[in-house]
Amino acid sequence: MTTAVCTSASDATARAATRPALRGTQTLTYPSFSSYMRARQPVLLRTARSLTANPCDAEDLLQTALTKTYVAWERIEDHRALDGYVRRALLNTRTSQWRKRKVDEFACDELPEPEAVGGAEDPAEQQAMHDAMWRAIAKLPDRQRAMVVLRYYEDLSEVQTAEVLGVSVGTVKSAVSRALGKLREDPELVLAR
Repeated sequence: MTTAVCTSASDATARAATRPALRGTQTLTYPSFSSYMRARQPVLLRTARSLTANPCDAEDLLQTALTKTYVAWERIEDHRALDGYVRRALLNTRTSQWRKRKVDEFACDELPEPEAVGGAEDPAEQQAMHDAMWRAIAKLPDRQRAMVVLRYYEDLSEVQTAEVLGVSVGTVKSAVSRALGKLREDPELVLAR
């Protein structure tokens, strides 16, 4: 079973205008209000839609304004000026809604920038450093390059690296040490430090 999200403001107000008294409360009915509302509702709804972005909100706004008009029906002396009264009720109700809205953003002197987490650098600089590192690794001899990649990029232990390459653990240690020395002296990486 589905329920309509937006109901027509005229239907609800028409029911309210002709509703019988509930539990001993005195409800006044105004046939002139019902006829006014039926005749002017499309025009007033266009006014409400110009005040809100959402058609459902416009219908709710019109319903509220017509309810206020219904409550004040006896006090309104000149029924020829009803459109102005209802328009003023629409505007006042919309202004009240606007003032009551929750404001999540505030004006400030400086833009709030997120703090760098864990010393994070500019992504462009990180990419430049990454590229420089790979260029420096590419300059290493094949055997040293393989050992550095397995040891530090693949995160293998010295023993695992030695097994993969079929060499002794001492060979891995000395070759990686020489490779790291060359990387420390690489001009592109020296500038990045």
